[in-house]
Amino acid sequence: MSIWTRISESLAALASGEPLSAVFERLRTPPERSVAFTIAVIALSAKMAKADGLVTRDEVMAFREVFEIPPTEESNAAKVFNLARQDVAGFEDYAKRIKTMFDADEATLCDLMEGLFHIAMADGNFHPNEDAFLERVAQIFGLKEAQFRGLRSRFVPDALGDPYEVLGLDPDAGFAAAHAAWRMLVREMHPDQMIARGVPQEAVKMAEKRLVAINLAWEEIQKADA
Repeated sequence: MSIWTRISESLAALASGEPLSAVFERLRTPPERSVAFTIAVIALSAKMAKADGLVTRDEVMAFREVFEIPPTEESNAAKVFNLARQDVAGFEDYAKRIKTMFDADEATLCDLMEGLFHIAMADGNFHPNEDAFLERVAQIFGLKEAQFRGLRSRFVPDALGDPYEVLGLDPDAGFAAAHAAWRMLVREMHPDQMIARGVPQEAVKMAEKRLVAINLAWEEIQKADA
């Protein structure tokens, strides 16, 4: 059974009235965590689309960049999107359940946020309502404000690009803290680490853009300290 068939079945259960908690409970352990990750991005992206009022072709293409959909799975993928649109559960309900599922794994929650930022920025515009939506999801996930600013600065061109914020730190954190944060983030972005967290293999490519920004930030901090 393909991942898209399993995702479709899970979303069909939601659409038929099965409680969100019951569906996510079945997806807590590998290999189903990759299904849960994909559902989380689909569901929250569908809710986020309502924040700026429309779903653009660019946003759909951005989703395809994160999740490779083979031609044989086109019908199942389309079913997933349709079911996500039909589901009436609020985005905060999804975010809270996702937080519970990945509670001991902050890195996976950051992976999810990066997927959402990637899709939000696909059309080249970052709507204030999208910003508010993502900030609220980050709060529910339990991410620190500095972590959210770091995520935003790596994806939104007009966001403040303080190198410490890119590393998810306060600007006055200091050189030693920046070095430790940089090493931790590089380690977390290793493909093996991401796959072990339940991130689908296709979604690992999101880390490439993140790694470039993180390395540039660390280089800037080193130059300033020299």
